[in-house]
Amino acid sequence: MLKGFGSRLKALFGVKSFNEKFYEDLEDFLIEGDLGATLAMEISDELRKVAKSEKPATQQDLQQMMKRLLATKVEAYTPEIDKNSLTVFLILGVNGVGKTTSIAKMAKMYKDQGYDVMLAAGDTFRAAAIDQLEVHAQRLGCRIVKQKNGSDPGSVVYDAITSAQAKGEQLILVDTAGRMHNKENLLRELSKIDKVVKSRGVDEAHYKKFLVIDSTTGQNGISQADLFNQAVKLDALILSKYDSLAKGGALVQIGQKFGIPISFVGTGETYSDMHPFDKDEFLDTLVGL
Repeated sequence: MLKGFGSRLKALFGVKSFNEKFYEDLEDFLIEGDLGATLAMEISDELRKVAKSEKPATQQDLQQMMKRLLATKVEAYTPEIDKNSLTVFLILGVNGVGKTTSIAKMAKMYKDQGYDVMLAAGDTFRAAAIDQLEVHAQRLGCRIVKQKNGSDPGSVVYDAITSAQAKGEQLILVDTAGRMHNKENLLRELSKIDKVVKSRGVDEAHYKKFLVIDSTTGQNGISQADLFNQAVKLDALILSKYDSLAKGGALVQIGQKFGIPISFVGTGETYSDMHPFDKDEFLDTLVGL
């Protein structure tokens, strides 16, 4: 996890003197690590100021300063689920990021916590997506609501909520179409689902929207966060392939640009490999501590 970035940053911090060349190298390094030019310059300048006043004695002092600066850009978010009411999680993401697998891992995590979980096959554009979700539902012992390939996703969500309310289920995880939309289509489709959820009496406190991002994608993750956040205000990110996270800087940039926190990280292949995001651990690894 982040080893390449963290160990290289640690090596950079190991120089004998923190002169102008050091800060220029740091800036270049941060840009390479997907923090983007603006944020890289900002962090490099801030670190220069802090180091001037606090005078770090060791490499570790400087790493701790860097961690403090980055801590303001990244937030963790733990959604709360009310056992006495229905909560709907809309799971978004482009094809290939591990969205369906992430849904299955979340279902297992919440089932293990004692919640009644239902899956809703809202990606009706790919028959394979419906079949995949059904296999996961069978393996996990979750109920699934689906319709035939090509059906209206809003209709699937309507049926799922109506059915879950009747049976007293507590959480619906909704899969959504993952093809790379143009913005207008995405906006139209998601606002339709949005209206359906609200029309069934699910209020904001019980309705959250998560974007699954492949941790290895860097700049692509930033443009995906931008697109989906414009279409439907995102509550948090779910990071897939977190065990091979190479470009952690992109996550800092998403936090800085859009204020979107991180909820969960997928760390492996099994259903149990989904964990709450640990901000402290992420930052320690990012700065090489």
